[in-house]
Order: sequence, then structure tokens, then C-alpha cells
Amino acid sequence: MIPSLGISTKPDQEIINKRYRRTIHYCSMKGKKVLDFGCGDGTQTLLFAHHANTILGFDVKREEIEKFFKTIFRNDIKNVCPMSYDGQNLPSPDGSVDVVISFEVLEHTQDDSKALNEIYRVLKVGGELVMSVPNKAWVFETHGARLPLLPWNRVPFFSWLPKSIHEQFSHARIYRRKEIASLLRKHGFEVLGSEYTTAPMDIIKVGWLQNLLRSTLFRGDTTKIPLLSTSIITYCKKI
Repeated sequence: MIPSLGISTKPDQEIINKRYRRTIHYCSMKGKKVLDFGCGDGTQTLLFAHHANTILGFDVKREEIEKFFKTIFRNDIKNVCPMSYDGQNLPSPDGSVDVVISFEVLEHTQDDSKALNEIYRVLKVGGELVMSVPNKAWVFETHGARLPLLPWNRVPFFSWLPKSIHEQFSHARIYRRKEIASLLRKHGFEVLGSEYTTAPMDIIKVGWLQNLLRSTLFRGDTTKIPLLSTSIITYCKKI
């Protein structure tokens, strides 16, 4: 059961719930210090508040952190601490956290290798990382692209273009399952699990059609079929 803290529901709440369920499936946070890398306004982060001993939330957007603080004060949450940072160096000591969670953030960083190095640095040896990134196999470009003739952010088939072309016009990187696993191993992580998360179908605004798709093709939180998945969620440990 997903906890409620009186936080307003977002249009993409379905994918937030999927990430929450898969993370809890992989990782126990009881008594642990957790860091949410790219926490935004805390909508996702706060779902884990009752699981962990302490949660740190870091984000480069000050306005999002301010919203996060307001939610914490309004709900009298004591074990969560949001903080803005420079996007380069995480303001945490080496080996100071037990778990890092990060959802659809790595693709936006200036340097994904640098970001993974920082995550690795702050994790304890044996510490856990649960991370999701956009799936290149999904038919639609979920993060948008600088295409003047196609302003719609769900541009079909754009994500399938070769990486060299995609990165010239896209607003964010995109990854294949093997690619993100290889990148994590390169930075010292042992990959213990990797799954395709089913598309939330939040773009479908017709209620009956959305419900039909969610109960048939996109049933459940994960899928074996890459074409039905918007993102890849990976579970790994620092070795």
C-alpha cells in the first residue's frame, strides 16, 4: 500500500507509484540513511519517508526545493531534509549514506559519469542504488526535443535515432538496458537487477481507454517487452 501524506496528485502519479513499488521490492530502507539524487519537489521522495530513518533530497532547482520544504512543514515530517546543490558535487561526506535512489535524473546531468562517481563516493561499501532512466526502445520521446516542426514532446520514433543524432536535438539522454548496466559496472557498481517499467499511459486522457490499456497491454509494473516500457529501473550495490 502506498502511503498518503496529503500531497497533491500529479498527472504522472502512475509512474511515481510504479517506481515506489519496484524500489521497495528491491531495497529495504529500515533504519537506513537514504539520499534521493534529483528529488525535485519531493513528491516521489516522501513516499519513502516512513521506510527510512533519514532521507536527504538533493536537487539543482531551488524553486523545487522550496516547494519540498513547504510540504515538509505542512505535514510535520521530521526525518526528511531537502537541499539544493550545484549539480556537480554532492554535499555529503564519503561513504555517508546507505541507499541512493534516483528516478529519471541521470539523463539530465551535465556529465553522467561524473554524477555516478559522486553517487559512488557518498555510498557506503555495500550500499544500494536504485536508479531509473528513460528507455530508448520506447516508441515516444518522453523528454522532448528541439524540433521546430514537431513541438509535441512525445515525438514518435525520435528516440530510435542513432545516439549521435538524438543527442544533438534531445532535451535529455536516453539509454538501452545493456548500456546503463555497463555504465554502472564501469563506475564500480554490481548490477543485481534490471527491469523494464511499463508505460503509465498518463498521456491518454480518455478514462475508459486509459483503463483498458493499463489493464491489458500495460498491466503490472514491469514488462519483458522493451517496446511497452518508458524506463529502465536498475538495482545495484557499491563494491
